[in-house]
Amino acid sequence: MITADTNLLIRLVMADDEAQSRLAVRAVEEASVVAIGVHTLCEFVWVLSRSYAVPRGDVAHAIRQLIETRNVVVHRPAVEAGLEMLEAGGDFADGAIAFEGRLLGGETFVSFDGKAVARLKRLGHSARELG
Repeated sequence: MITADTNLLIRLVMADDEAQSRLAVRAVEEASVVAIGVHTLCEFVWVLSRSYAVPRGDVAHAIRQLIETRNVVVHRPAVEAGLEMLEAGGDFADGAIAFEGRLLGGETFVSFDGKAVARLKRLGHSARELG
């Protein structure tokens, strides 16, 4: 059983370093469980979007492929919330943050990020912009 770091996921998806990609594939294939945390996926989205200029739709597709892998476990509701936001044109992390906040008892997502607030509202969530 392993916990996947962001760089392992990047090597799996981008295969931009042959030796590391091979090792990453082997590690995932040999593990009975591959735990992928929500924070890891937030970082994964950021790296693919910023460093590799991968379009949002392709990033969402990559996450969906990862979480459908037989031995991968994630906090599915939080990941789905992040994907919902990503696929609506927003940031995966904002969706996951808003979900976790609701889980912890927060009723309204509050941010200085007007775009995130507007997207969350369009998705039916309570959100308020400060400033």
